[in-house]
Amino acid sequence: MFDVLVYLYENYWRPDSCPEHDQLSRKLTSVGFESDEIEEALSWLDGLTSVAETQAQMQSALSMRIYTASEQDRLGTASIAFLSFLESAGVLPAPMREIAVDRAMATPGTLALEDMKIIVLMVFWSMGEEPDALILDELFVDDADRLIH
Repeated sequence: MFDVLVYLYENYWRPDSCPEHDQLSRKLTSVGFESDEIEEALSWLDGLTSVAETQAQMQSALSMRIYTASEQDRLGTASIAFLSFLESAGVLPAPMREIAVDRAMATPGTLALEDMKIIVLMVFWSMGEEPDALILDELFVDDADRLIH
């Protein structure tokens, strides 16, 4: 599913530039994605659209987030720390954080940090916002590939 999401991010400027689901499914199939992976990704994106429409109005910028035990288990320490880092850096407002948590909880199994980064990227994408260059670097560059000066 995450490979499909990355493909969509790289090939479509905004969600509204994506074709309808049927046409998009055919295109993704022709590129080489499996049908179950495509359906899972498109269903996840539908949920993202739905949550983004309602969540953006519900959270105060001053809200504090306490993660439930099930959220802690599913997200893991690294993903929660990453969300806290983005929030404290002022690049992930509370409503977008809540959308990211909701969409992370909508994925099966325990979430890897790399998957959380893709979810955050897709939240920005769904809102029509481009993260600044430093955040894009944080989302895309693997820690093992970083050069320390």
